[in-house]
Amino acid sequence: MKHMLCSTMKNYKKEYLPKDIFSGIIMAAVSIPISMGYAQIAGLPAVYGLYGSVFPILFFALFSTSRQFIFGVDAAPAAIVGAALVSLGIESGSEAAMQYVPVIAFLTGIWLLLFYFLKAGRIVDFISTPVMGGFISGIALTIILMQIPKILGGKAGSGELPELLRHIAETCKEISWLSVVLGVGALLLLRMAGKVIPKFPAAIVIMAAGVAATMCFRVDEHGVVLLDAVEKGLPKLVHFHFAGIDLRQALGRSLMIAAVIMSETLLSENNFAMKNGYKIDENQEILACAMGNIAAACVGCCPVNGSISRTSMNEQYEGKTQAVSVVAAITMAAVLLCATGFIGYLPVPILTAIVISALMNVVELHLAVRLFKVSRNEFYIFVAACVSVLFLGTIYGVVIGLLLSFVAVVLRATNPPRSFRGMIPGKEAYYDLKRNRNAYPIRHTIIYRFSENLFFANVKIFQSDIEKSIKEDTEVVIVDAAAINSIDVTAADRLEMMAENFDKKGIRFYITEHSENVNEQMRSLGIGHLIEEGKVRRTILAALQDAGVATPGTSMESEKSPVIQMPWQLEIPAAVHAVHEAMIPAEEENTLEEFAWAFGDDAVEEMEKKVHQVMEQIHRLPDLERLADVGFEEKLKNWHSLGALDEDEILRRMEMHLDELPENLRGDKKVILQLIEKRRRKIEQQLLMHHPEILDNLKKNRERLERRLEKQNPEAARKLHEWERQMREK
Repeated sequence: MKHMLCSTMKNYKKEYLPKDIFSGIIMAAVSIPISMGYAQIAGLPAVYGLYGSVFPILFFALFSTSRQFIFGVDAAPAAIVGAALVSLGIESGSEAAMQYVPVIAFLTGIWLLLFYFLKAGRIVDFISTPVMGGFISGIALTIILMQIPKILGGKAGSGELPELLRHIAETCKEISWLSVVLGVGALLLLRMAGKVIPKFPAAIVIMAAGVAATMCFRVDEHGVVLLDAVEKGLPKLVHFHFAGIDLRQALGRSLMIAAVIMSETLLSENNFAMKNGYKIDENQEILACAMGNIAAACVGCCPVNGSISRTSMNEQYEGKTQAVSVVAAITMAAVLLCATGFIGYLPVPILTAIVISALMNVVELHLAVRLFKVSRNEFYIFVAACVSVLFLGTIYGVVIGLLLSFVAVVLRATNPPRSFRGMIPGKEAYYDLKRNRNAYPIRHTIIYRFSENLFFANVKIFQSDIEKSIKEDTEVVIVDAAAINSIDVTAADRLEMMAENFDKKGIRFYITEHSENVNEQMRSLGIGHLIEEGKVRRTILAALQDAGVATPGTSMESEKSPVIQMPWQLEIPAAVHAVHEAMIPAEEENTLEEFAWAFGDDAVEEMEKKVHQVMEQIHRLPDLERLADVGFEEKLKNWHSLGALDEDEILRRMEMHLDELPENLRGDKKVILQLIEKRRRKIEQQLLMHHPEILDNLKKNRERLERRLEKQNPEAARKLHEWERQMREK
């Protein structure tokens, strides 16, 4: 097992040491109030929280693969243990509690060892980013609500959102205004320091100020609660007492705690690992948690867990490895041996403010805003995961989060992206007919792309889409199955039935573009005869040629260029552009299909950027006169193979920017205009040769474009028109 130990400290760099030591000291300092408070929630004397911040942290650091994560006494396990004591009628801090809690911690460690051997860490692979973000945010908000009463001068809350709000309301009846001033003031200072001087250890300074306030002004005599003083000395090993404990009930409670620790720790660790660009071994982390909890049980502490708040602070102070945890444990041991006296002078509201400030950084509000903008469904999943933790607790939040993740997968799989495809004159590919206004279907042919594996839950949608698209003159149906990697028996039976029905109607049916393993699946599922009958083709082009859609003399596909100058018969209504012109205001129309597809509403802005890039490249072209034969587009980098209408608009916009040429190229303005005009004539010749029906549309597009450009940039349009008038007069 040696290869598993201290993995984050292998190849340790000496420049890490100052930050790791500094961050470790801060972690120990912050852990004093946090761990003492959570130990009390778990029904133990406060000092056991400090005991749980020595050996458990060392054992976790020894086995962990996470560079940043901080282990220790934390809210969720402590709250579950505390609730168990209440349900069993065991008084907090009593001998019975001090016997029961370590047993729960020990059994929790045993469950985690079992999870390790079962490799249960793979569960996090089924939890999406919205679920993870909502889960972590829910935990952070829960702990913040637990802490708020301590700022008001009362005790920490417990339970779920209704109980926490009720406890806050009751605490407000006996509020200590000096506690509020100290707590809120400390919180504001921490938040401001985090923005202005983020690397300054404001938490330590504020803690020192709190001790000074107690010693100088005796704030405890004015209603401010102080931390309990503790005796000096390291923790002693305890003997487990199983007598009198209902093991069946204890096993159930500890299983719940183990599931919470595994889920919360792995979710949080993966979140920090993704943000900071490293990977963790989930199964190894379960082992680290198991060893940490067994160590906690041996010193009489409650179950321990990964701490989101302390890890967030470690990230802020740029701790690099688990050396931070080692330093924190050594520092805590030194405090227990030599410096427990100052603990009794620490005002609880100030230390609570430190905890809340760290947790505020954990709430992923930025993710919620991003999801709201880009994906409402995922935003609702985020909110549901967060609300589940707040109202139902961590364990039910995990279960609901997993269910939501599976629901999201099912919804996506049963309603996948799909489209009908056609071609854009001048382009050699197949485009979504809805998203590309200048794309047209091939005559008598349906090309349908289905972007998901085909199985029982979505094959009906697949069939319905195709059957609804059939017209009286349809002769060929081609399925673009490039995104289909597997089919099940239900889908296979449905494909066979569709092929039979199309045969009866005299319609040629093809499945194309998929990988070889789909063919193997088809043979194993009993529909290999579709391959033998020629209904399965490697490419769309092969299917078109087999169906006789391509005219004689059509160029065949090659390895580098699968489609070469195909003279398809496209369904282009004679009045289609006239209709568009009547329906769409000229200034709003966007003829640049490539940019519209790629950038949506930002198409015009991105197009202008592209034009500027082209102009900058023209600045660097040597001897423009020599480019007359080949055309400048041959010398420009990233000159996309745009369609005829698209490229024509790019060229016109380039003319609008000719005044941006530097002084040394102003004399070449005429040459550049001639090169642009030459390219424009070449576009017209290509259309006349292959798609004469589009030539009239090109002229109409130019008229609409001219009106739009005059509105967008009237000064540039005026100068260009004046220049063109002068050239004609000459």
